[in-house]
Amino acid sequence: MNNAGVKTEKMKMPCSLYDSARTRSELVFLGRNHGSRGRSPHRGTYGQLAGLLFFICVLLAGLPAMAAGPTGGLTIAWTNNMLAISDRNIPGGKVDIWYLEAFCRSGSTRRDWRQTTIPHKTKLVSADKNGKRLQLRTLVEPNVDVLHDIRAGKDDIDFQLKLKNHGDQFVDVQWFQPCMRVDRFTGRNQSNYIVKSFIFTERGLTTLDKTRRTEEAVYPGGQVYVPKRINPDDVNPRPISLDQPVNGLIGCFSRDDKYLLAMAWDKTQELFQGVIVCLHNDPRVGGLKPGETKKLRGKVYFMRNDPEALLKRYHRDFPK
Repeated sequence: MNNAGVKTEKMKMPCSLYDSARTRSELVFLGRNHGSRGRSPHRGTYGQLAGLLFFICVLLAGLPAMAAGPTGGLTIAWTNNMLAISDRNIPGGKVDIWYLEAFCRSGSTRRDWRQTTIPHKTKLVSADKNGKRLQLRTLVEPNVDVLHDIRAGKDDIDFQLKLKNHGDQFVDVQWFQPCMRVDRFTGRNQSNYIVKSFIFTERGLTTLDKTRRTEEAVYPGGQVYVPKRINPDDVNPRPISLDQPVNGLIGCFSRDDKYLLAMAWDKTQELFQGVIVCLHNDPRVGGLKPGETKKLRGKVYFMRNDPEALLKRYHRDFPK
């Protein structure tokens, strides 16, 4: 519903790989030296050593590819309205996004959520076998068509959306909700994950427990952060914070503080901390006139815990 400085350790060769290399090398040398009686013992020793070093070099050269995974970087899959982002380094193995939770009308802040949501249905159009690209199509009543091109990179997911109103009447679709679940990533639950979650305010990076939170709303729980120039009557009917975000980033730190996860879009209706251990950047549509087409672009970042690097990426990807 509406939810309404990192130290890098050097990679060590696993013992099993070393044992395998030693065993294979010994087998090669035994085969080569079989029946070689009368030869200098030093010659055999030097040959064994050279062969072992060569094999280890070949093995080490392959480790970076092994560490990067079979496809290199993040992979994606979508089923039953859930987008899964996977990588061997992600705490818990993957991040799930309810994609998509809801499409919403204006006037949403002080009314029943059922009067705000617009019926929609999303289906899979195509998915490549390497888990690097998905194409989806969403039909939003009455006549809005949304095409999604989603691509997985080394450390980000890129969203390219095209929305078109095929009808002859204005459609009051103001915003929609991708709901990013962060319980496994943060290692926290609903009561305490806000200490691991952040937005950017006029004070800089601000964890959500340090924002000025309120409690009064149609639905209790969670917190809405409304950007400037957005009508506060057209957001989630949850408590609205007194702090305004200064950009479109919302994210969290991993349970071991080695990584961060963040979402951003080029147009943002609200940033939202929900009630199912989730974080939202809910993209703004702003309605669609008859025959009108709009485009939106979004990102999910999975990076080392370096907020300055995150900001640089964000400003590069979403220049003002």
